[in-house]
Amino acid sequence: MNVLNQLKKQLIVSCQALEDEPLHSPAIMGKMAVAALEGGAKGIRANSVADIKEIKQQVNLPIIGIIKQDYEDSDVYITPTIKEVKSLLTVKADIIAIDATNRKRPNNEDLADIVQYVKSQKNNVVLMADVSSVGDAIRAEKIGFDCISTTLVGYTEETKGANIADNDFALLKEIIAAVSIPVIAEGKIDTPLKAVKALENGAYFVVVGSAITRPQLITKTFSDSIKKHL
Repeated sequence: MNVLNQLKKQLIVSCQALEDEPLHSPAIMGKMAVAALEGGAKGIRANSVADIKEIKQQVNLPIIGIIKQDYEDSDVYITPTIKEVKSLLTVKADIIAIDATNRKRPNNEDLADIVQYVKSQKNNVVLMADVSSVGDAIRAEKIGFDCISTTLVGYTEETKGANIADNDFALLKEIIAAVSIPVIAEGKIDTPLKAVKALENGAYFVVVGSAITRPQLITKTFSDSIKKHL
């Protein structure tokens, strides 16, 4: 079964902890993936070769792989260059997610060239375009991506402050109408109701991260609410 079909209308949990976060460790992310599986997740989104290797040993779920890497000459940091893509191919991520915004890439690499490289490997890996706008999504489909994710809505200069859930998921619906490939809802889906609403509004599947797997941020929502109301 095609991995996208397998994930249709399901919950995918993003198990990530960056170097400056308390849970940063492949071993911990592996256990986080086990917890996600036990809770009903049907897929995992994971960052780094080390985390993906560990998660693969812990759970038998499809993995959306990324590598977050900062470069001085670009704001693109989710799987930004062919180097990170090749690394994800070696660990056999089922889906590789790549920043597909219309921004300058590190080393002036061309996104279309990266897509074509992956397709030339004939390995059946699915390519996910992490986008911030309708224009990003249209370009991504045109150059050969297999699916779109709204991951970067609110995280680019042009979309700062935006939330995919704004105006009853208006942007999600616009993107779905503009392309013919699956569109995944990801980014600031911080309640079960928002996850349900995203699917009701046409999302192919939904990815939830911080609201499930970043306890320091979950704790902060409680702490902030108490401070505000008492």
